[in-house]
Amino acid sequence: MTDLATLDDLKKRLDWTLDADEERIAAGALEDASDLARAHADRPDWTDVTAPRLARTLVLKACKRYMSNPEGLTQSRAGDETLGWNDAAGENAGTVYFSDDEIKHLAQLGGRRHGLVSVQVRAWNSSPAKVEGLVPSADGTKSFPFFNSDTDPYA
Repeated sequence: MTDLATLDDLKKRLDWTLDADEERIAAGALEDASDLARAHADRPDWTDVTAPRLARTLVLKACKRYMSNPEGLTQSRAGDETLGWNDAAGENAGTVYFSDDEIKHLAQLGGRRHGLVSVQVRAWNSSPAKVEGLVPSADGTKSFPFFNSDTDPYA
């Protein structure tokens, strides 16, 4: 499967020139981010051509975040060699990941909708309930209010 963004696109967003080892890491990050984007959007058919532009942007954003801080540090000092991590990113610290908002965007781009919906429910092998008070018209286009009878629609 192709990546949703290219290595050249990622290089344009970084503040430094990548060496050969960093290019290898960036290529892996693009592959991981593309796979994650397809999974969150539930669109395994996305390619670099068919994916929405925003999906490619989110992939590049996640890769830039990872390449800028591959260890997931939240604190670093040069004087006493202090390094620090916290649980803000949780298990995603030091990996390519999408934020909660980015995941929501990807789900919407993929056509997944979240929230409450109303669904009509009825018993198995039963017919829908008749709407009382409406009678079909003679031409069958519009019902009008009256008494609804199963035997005689105009009774």
